[in-house]
Amino acid sequence: MARAFAGAALLDVHSDADHGRSVYTLAGPQGTVQDALVAGAAAALQAIDLRFHTGLHPFVGALDVMPVVYLDEKRRGAAYAEVLAAAGRVGEELEVPVVLYGELATRPERRERAWLRQGGWRALADRIERGEVAPDFGPRRAHPTGGVILATARAPLIAFNLDLVEDDLALARRVAAGLRESGGGLAGVRAIGLRLEDRGRVQVSINVHDHRATPLRAVVEAVRREADVAEAELVGLAPAAAFDGFPEDLTVRGFSPERHLLENALRSN
Repeated sequence: MARAFAGAALLDVHSDADHGRSVYTLAGPQGTVQDALVAGAAAALQAIDLRFHTGLHPFVGALDVMPVVYLDEKRRGAAYAEVLAAAGRVGEELEVPVVLYGELATRPERRERAWLRQGGWRALADRIERGEVAPDFGPRRAHPTGGVILATARAPLIAFNLDLVEDDLALARRVAAGLRESGGGLAGVRAIGLRLEDRGRVQVSINVHDHRATPLRAVVEAVRREADVAEAELVGLAPAAAFDGFPEDLTVRGFSPERHLLENALRSN
């Protein structure tokens, strides 16, 4: 899969057997990223059959989400153009439906991925068949083995996990519920509680949509008020500012500032 994204610089690959998910972080000038995304989508369709896929992380597609990230406002327009071009090509060339979410959502309810993922990929396929969800690109039916792709352009989002000391799934879910912005928790935070069989732990799996409003230290502090934290994990890359004030006594598994801080990774590629 990593080789399939050739054409753009591959900054990082993060795979998790329990989540049943790999995250590829790419970078490149406008034009090269869309080519890499289309090639990667084609490879995912060949390699993954959702009818037999298992994994804890919610998903609706073999290539589940296709976000193009802009680092500042002056590059927002280029990111929009890039992801829309890629989405159009995926729909036309690969015959996979693409639904826009987030900033590019064409209906208010589609802004949140959770609304589109309700019930899993088969449920979304049924909603498309019934006409409840009309894809923005591609056929008006889910791909039989590859499902649906969700696409957007956005500022950096931080995927960040906290493994708990206590093996208590109910506790992890309760902590996650307290973190979520939708439940009155932290601004821009989405979270779910999971059990990781491979590691024999429970985990609070978190997305931070705006690290300026909610830095990672604030997430850690909020979780530690409810539970003991064994270690942290960063999925993909994050801006250096997200780690301002991060607690020194908490290990981030496999973390390397040279590889995992966004500014450093971009300078070295």
